Amino acid sequence: MTLPVLVYDGDCAICTKLSRVVTTRLRARPEDFAVTAYQHADLAQLGLTTEQCDQALQWVGGDGDVSSGEDAVAHVFCASRMPFPPLGWILQAPGIHAVAGVAYRWVARNRHRLPGGTAACSLPAADRPN
Repeated sequence: MTLPVLVYDGDCAICTKLSRVVTTRLRARPEDFAVTAYQHADLAQLGLTTEQCDQALQWVGGDGDVSSGEDAVAHVFCASRMPFPPLGWILQAPGIHAVAGVAYRWVARNRHRLPGGTAACSLPAADRPN
C-alpha cells in the first residue's frame, strides 16, 4: 500500500489556496497523505488523466482507488486530524452526498468567478497560458 494522494489543479488560485489549508490545517502529518498539483504529478502512475484532474479534485487512495469531486473532499476530511473526519462521514451520507455533489459541481464551474479565482480557472488546461 502506498501513500494516498490528493491531486488538485495548480493553475487554479482557489484550488491552490485550499490545498494549503489542507496541508497546514487539516492534515495531521505529511505521512498521512500527499498533496500535489496535477501539473507536477506523474498522472499515469496515479491512474489519472489530465482531463480528470482538470474537471475535479482527485483522491488516489493507498490501494489505487480513485475518487473525484465531492468524494475526494470526503476522503480528505476522513484522513485529516480531528475534528474533521466526521465531516467526511457526513458528506458520504446519501442525501447529503447528493447535495454535496451539486454544490461541488457549481463551485467547479464557477471557480473563476469566486473570490481568489482567476481567468485561467475558466479555461480547459490545454487553453491556459503557460
